[in-house]
Amino acid sequence: MNLLVIFIGLSIVNVIFSTVKSIVTIKSGPLVASIVSATYYAFYSVVLVYTVADFPLWQKVVVTGVCNLVGVFIVKYAEKKTEKSRLWKIEVTIPTEYKTSVDLELQSVPHSYIELSDKHTLFNFYCATQKESQRVKDIVNHYDAKYFVAESKTL
Repeated sequence: MNLLVIFIGLSIVNVIFSTVKSIVTIKSGPLVASIVSATYYAFYSVVLVYTVADFPLWQKVVVTGVCNLVGVFIVKYAEKKTEKSRLWKIEVTIPTEYKTSVDLELQSVPHSYIELSDKHTLFNFYCATQKESQRVKDIVNHYDAKYFVAESKTL
């Protein structure tokens, strides 16, 4: 029983560590990614020793599956909670005849516009939330709009 408890603990840490390693490999520079990867694989060798330990295969399978389910969920949940909100710029070109309607319907979303000609008006919407982005999309689709979306980047 003690061996199983140790295996459960190591497995959950392994899954969390592995998921973090994957995220760090993608989002960070080569030095940080290589340090995290080296540390993870050093830890993983300990997990391998316990994986071949003498307890039933079905227990190993269940523990591995449940730990993956829980561990990945924990990391992705934490990542979502710590993610900084980003500003989305939505450039929308609509027929000028609809300019006033769009301006009124979306006055709660920060925006500016430029009349390009008698035929087209260019709106720039600055959406801080997904809800604002969805609202802009839903409304401008009613007006034959063409749009381009860009995410803000950190400097």
